[in-house]
Order: sequence, then C-alpha cells, then structure tokens
Amino acid sequence: MMCGMASEQTRTTTPPTTPSSLRAPVEGEPPSRVAPRAWTARLLVVGIVLAALNLRPAITSLGALLEEVRDGLGMSGSVAGLLTSVPPLCFAAFGVMAPRLARRFGPGAVVCAGMAAIATGLLVRPYLAGAPGFLAASALALMGIAVSNVLMPVIVKRHFPDRVGSMTGLYSMALALGTSTAAAVTVPMTEALGGSWRTGLAVWAGLAAAAVLPWLPLVRDRGTAPGGAVHDHAREHARGGPSPGAALRVTRSRTAWALAVFFGLQATAAYITMGWMPQIFRDAGVSASTAGVLLAVTMAMGVPLAFVIPRVATRLPHQGPIVVALGACGLVGYAGLYLAPAAGAWVWAVLLGIANCAFPLALTMVGMRARTGAGVAQLSAFAQSTGYLISIPGPLLVGVLYQHSGGWGLPLVLMAALMVPQTVVGVLAGRNRTVEDEAAR
Repeated sequence: MMCGMASEQTRTTTPPTTPSSLRAPVEGEPPSRVAPRAWTARLLVVGIVLAALNLRPAITSLGALLEEVRDGLGMSGSVAGLLTSVPPLCFAAFGVMAPRLARRFGPGAVVCAGMAAIATGLLVRPYLAGAPGFLAASALALMGIAVSNVLMPVIVKRHFPDRVGSMTGLYSMALALGTSTAAAVTVPMTEALGGSWRTGLAVWAGLAAAAVLPWLPLVRDRGTAPGGAVHDHAREHARGGPSPGAALRVTRSRTAWALAVFFGLQATAAYITMGWMPQIFRDAGVSASTAGVLLAVTMAMGVPLAFVIPRVATRLPHQGPIVVALGACGLVGYAGLYLAPAAGAWVWAVLLGIANCAFPLALTMVGMRARTGAGVAQLSAFAQSTGYLISIPGPLLVGVLYQHSGGWGLPLVLMAALMVPQTVVGVLAGRNRTVEDEAAR
C-alpha cells in the first residue's frame, strides 16, 4: 500500500518495470511517440485522483443525513447500526476478490467497473422502497469502492514505481478531501436542492460517473507485474530467504496479525465516526448543518496529515510513538464528547480527526513491514481483509447500545475502550521487523 520513503529507497538499485506507455521519453525519440505516453500518464493521474475522491462520499454523505434517512425509511437504531456496518463488511467481502479480478480483466477495467458500480448504487439507493432496497444499493456502491480501494495502491506501484510515495500521498489526500467535502456540503446542498434527503444522497452519483471517464481508455491495459517484484524475489533468494515464486505464509507472522488487528480497530473507530458522529452532535443540540461541518473538519484533518505522517513514520525505526500520540488524541476526543459534546465540539472534532489518521499510518506500516514487493501485496491483502472483518461489529454495536440505553454514554465508553487495544497492537506492529523473516522462522 503506502510504501513511503523507506520503500522507495529500497528500490533505488532496481530498474523499475514501467509500462512503455508511461515511461519517460528517451533522448532522440520521435515526438509522435513521446506525446501519447505523456498524455496517458496525465490521464492516469486524473483517473487516480477522481477515483480517490469517490471512495468515501457514499459513507459520509449518509452520515450527515442519517436521521432523515432513518425517519424516511422507518429504521430503528439497530437497523441504522447495521447500515453503518455495511461498509467494512463489503470491504472485507469484495476486497478479497479484487486481485483475482485484476489478473483476469486488468486493474484499469476493474476500477472502471468499480466507479460505474458506485455511480449506479448512489443513484438508485434513495429511490428504492424500504430499508432492504437501500441496503442492497448501498452494497453495490460499496462493492465498487472495495475493489478500487485494494487496486489503487497496486496501480500506483505498477505505473509509477519511482514515485510511489508522492503518488500515494496524492491519492490519500484526494481520498480525505472527498470524505470531508461530502460531509460538509451534503446538508446545505440538500437544502438548496429542495430539502429532500433522497436528492441530497443521489447527487453524489454525478461525481462517480465523472470518475468513469478517464478509466475508459485504460480498460484494455492489462499491464505487467509491479516494478521491482522480480528483483525483490531475487534479492530475497540471495539472502537465503524464500525462493522466488514461493508463497509467503503471512499468517505465521506476529507482526502481520498485529497490523491486521490495528487496521481493524482503526477502521472500527473511523466508521463509527463517519456513521454516528453527526448524530452525537445533533442529539447534543447542534444543528444538522453544523454537525455535518464538524464531521467534515474531522475528515479534513486527514488531508495534510495523510501526507505528513507517512514521511515522519518512515524516518523512525519504530512507529510506536506515533501510534501512542494518535491514541491519546482519540481518548481525549471521546472524553470530550462524553462530558461536553456541544461546548467543545470543534476541539473534539479536531482531536478525533487526528486520531483517525491511524489509517495512513497503517498503510505506511504495511509497506515497511515487508521486504519484497510480493510480501507487501500479501501483507496488504491480509491486513485489510482481516481488519475489515474485525471492524464489522463496532458500528452495529454502537447502534444497539444507543437504542437500548437512550443516550451516548455507553457507546462513547465503548469507543474509548477500543482505543486502548488499538494502541497496544499498533505499538507491536510498529516494531522494526519484516513478515518474511518472521514467517521463515
């Protein structure tokens, strides 16, 4: 995933395997051949940015209008909790399929289909009758998000092997920007369009439809293996490690399990925040539009920090101090929501936004805890699929506690309690070791 500076440095001696359509022009090469390559590279950058912008609005736009959706569809608190658990469930179920689909159809084709699925799901879900139809259409959109989630880092590594850090930073910032924008503007845009929550949710299908366009010329590009993977295997074999082509048994690694649990617990916190934080503020007397802006502030913290944290993390031999700092921000934020949700709303929103930046840190550690390109791919798939499975019960449990306790006291205690094991396993995952070494032992 996000390999950061450390991963980039390990590839400085390896000639990148860049597709001919994207490699830099050779001196003396005819301009007629150089122009299409530059055009394709720019188109791919646009496609990556537009795809990243669409990876969270389906979730945060719903969080901003959750009360209206519940009233309109007659949802109980438990069903609404199930709705907020659907994203990690779909990410775990459909994300596993992404590598196999990419091998068969090509990553570009799968991402293009993913953007089309997002557009279709967002367009139809407000207008289907009842909660089951709404859940089914949401699952279609989230399926498109899931496969694109997994393949975006693969595409970055494949087509920009010498710019993995900068391109991943661009992708991460675009993802955070789309997340925060949807949270901030959904409520005022709904009011401007007549006040119907159905229109306010459906309008985000337009952004997803626009993201389909730059991927259409790339549908037939099957590409090659990510640059450096063969050389990584060769270097590993020279060290006496796993032989080229040998499958890495990542489940034998304690670091892999620690990273998977860390990923799952940070995802739990993120989806609880995206799904329920506006409702927490609204129940405390904050207006719907302000609650949406507060969620946007929380999500917007990831725009600069998604670029800064990976760079800092790659300079440290142990990422534990960053994990502890993020966990402390989360604990203070949850305590503030418990004690004075409205009085200190902006402070709690900022602190929880900082805590949610455990996501780019987790992606960075995925790249740092594996030595080879193949190891990074296997560790990423294991950590994400296992982590999203772990995160499924959290939002649902929050909804059940909210409904049966009649307030946010118990849910907030649960959120704060989960931050403790997240910090512990994050410190373990941040130790300076690789899954290849642990699996070999």
